[in-house]
Amino acid sequence: MIDSFETLPDDLPVPEDDGACDHLVGMRMPALRLPSTRGGEVDLAGVAGLAVFYCYPMTGRPGTPLPEGWDAIPGARGCTPQSCAFRDRHADIVALGAEVFGISTQDTAYQTEMAERLHLPFAVLSDARHQLTEALNLPQFEAAGKRLLKRVTLIVRDAQILHVHYPIFPSHADADWVVERLRRRGGEL
Repeated sequence: MIDSFETLPDDLPVPEDDGACDHLVGMRMPALRLPSTRGGEVDLAGVAGLAVFYCYPMTGRPGTPLPEGWDAIPGARGCTPQSCAFRDRHADIVALGAEVFGISTQDTAYQTEMAERLHLPFAVLSDARHQLTEALNLPQFEAAGKRLLKRVTLIVRDAQILHVHYPIFPSHADADWVVERLRRRGGEL
């Protein structure tokens, strides 16, 4: 039986803060161009104004089982609920002045199918070559022989990282965290 990707089991292990993102606040997004589900590429250092980059391990696909032991990896499960939460809160985030981008190490064709199936109103970027992962030293793990990103969200202004949400649990609460952080800024982050 294949699990639903849109709901989370009740007994998932909670990720612990291992300090793997402590270095990110104040860093600048690198001058990298990542392929986008909207076509073309996005220059990360060229995104002006406020932006939210939510990084996630991998989305599942209906009819395809998740990697063996996936639910036992703290923070791995929940990419579809996280993306759906950003879809559902997208208008709120845009109204607060920010643009949203999803990022995973899956290729653009895989991401495009997911973005269309989930009706995502924002671009998802592919870091399949691990350029961003390495440039920012983002936390990773390995599953089914693949290097995957741990779940981390960055709030960025004019390419400078201002806020980091890590670890994230449960995954679908991430978009609410972003909205709350943007509302608290009172015009300034």
